[in-house]
Amino acid sequence: MSATTRTPTTPESRTTSTSARLLGDRRLPVLVTAGLFLVMYIAGLSRYQNYGFGEPQVFLNLFIDNSYLLVAAVGATFVIMSGGIDLSVGSVIGFTTMLTAWLVQDVGLPLLVVVPISLSVGAFGGFLMGYVIHNFEIQPFIVTLAGLFLFRGLCLVISKESIAISDSAVSSLAETRISLGVGDLSIGAVVALVVLGVAFYVLHYTRFGRRVYAIGGNEQSALLMGLPLGGTKIAVYTMSGFCSALAGLLFMLYIQSGDPLHAVGMELDAIAAVVIGGTLLTGGSGYVLGTLFGVLVLGLIKSIIQFEGTLSSWWTKIATGVLLCAFILVQRAMTARKAT
Repeated sequence: MSATTRTPTTPESRTTSTSARLLGDRRLPVLVTAGLFLVMYIAGLSRYQNYGFGEPQVFLNLFIDNSYLLVAAVGATFVIMSGGIDLSVGSVIGFTTMLTAWLVQDVGLPLLVVVPISLSVGAFGGFLMGYVIHNFEIQPFIVTLAGLFLFRGLCLVISKESIAISDSAVSSLAETRISLGVGDLSIGAVVALVVLGVAFYVLHYTRFGRRVYAIGGNEQSALLMGLPLGGTKIAVYTMSGFCSALAGLLFMLYIQSGDPLHAVGMELDAIAAVVIGGTLLTGGSGYVLGTLFGVLVLGLIKSIIQFEGTLSSWWTKIATGVLLCAFILVQRAMTARKAT
């Protein structure tokens, strides 16, 4: 008879297996981001409780002040989830504010006509970039960088100066508030939450969402499985262009003007929010709710700096850079674990 021997389980091996399971959990980055937001909010409550930080409206203002960033980041989430990148987000937002302001203020078109025009232009720009990326097999970084310069240049073609909007429909929408009892939300914030809800459903409960995950996880395997690689890629960039244009409309309502320098660098804020929210830069893993927490963390950093009063606004960029590096290290540890 042969005896079966068992390797004794040591505390070190149990600790190693626990950490391995933890790093292998796809929900880890989202949970870390949600926990970080909670810790930051509690810290703000304890430090600025005498300055009204605990008011419900202060929390709701995170959605009001960052509605356009949330919409742009949702579009960027689909792109990054598919293994791509979109550097044209900020330029499309700036161009949309200029196009909308010019059509409403100078041409005199009604806002109801201008909105679908602006959204169509943004979606068509995303479609073109997706088409070039897939059919000419050019890196998304290069194609969307070209889109960045193109849309920023088109801003200057429309006007080199800022265009203030005095249209009554724009002013009415910008000032409209929806009461929630404990506070209120702007139209832009409501639109952003609706976009988030639709994106959550599409990404996690539809065939298209599963295709995005599959292509981002392993493009060659997705191709061998017979998934429509080209159509999905083009659709993802079209969606990003549409979301960027919609973010531009929300930003226009927030600022009530168009300017060639609007949203300069906002594509980096959107990408940072997506990464901090737990979506892997390599694609194939992430949650759209994580993007929401990423945007809220960035917005909370701005709010804390404003309440502090003695810090420069540049500390927002510094804090964002530190968080981005930290979450990239977490992602690196997770991907290294999967490789082994």
